[in-house]
Amino acid sequence: MFENVGWSEILILLVAALFILGPERLPEAAAWLGKSVRKVRDFASGARQQLRDEMGPEFDEYRKPLEDLRSLRNFDPKRAVTQHLFDGDPDPLGLDNVNGTNGHGNGSNGSAKPVGQPAAPEPLKPGERPPVDPDAT
Repeated sequence: MFENVGWSEILILLVAALFILGPERLPEAAAWLGKSVRKVRDFASGARQQLRDEMGPEFDEYRKPLEDLRSLRNFDPKRAVTQHLFDGDPDPLGLDNVNGTNGHGNGSNGSAKPVGQPAAPEPLKPGERPPVDPDAT
């Protein structure tokens, strides 16, 4: 609900509250706001638990589409295309070598060739022309 509120907006709200309420009533207003937010959070979690108890396993079925929609907020087109193209295959460029693993979970740091992957091509020497694949052009 308040994902887009940054620290600068919060600071502006606090300064405005200080001017509107004054320094003597600000602590009371902050305590009231904290209690109110806590009550709303308790009501929401109680309602969610009551729905889960009454609906049983169907609750998770109805909740799944909402979670899928929430995952779209973190949508990254590059990651989606990569995942679609290489669905379950290891990264062909070896970019999944993070923290010393090669994407296969064996913890090697690249010294051993992963099973099923060709050896990396030799780099071109100065003045050497790259190979051309006429079918690819």
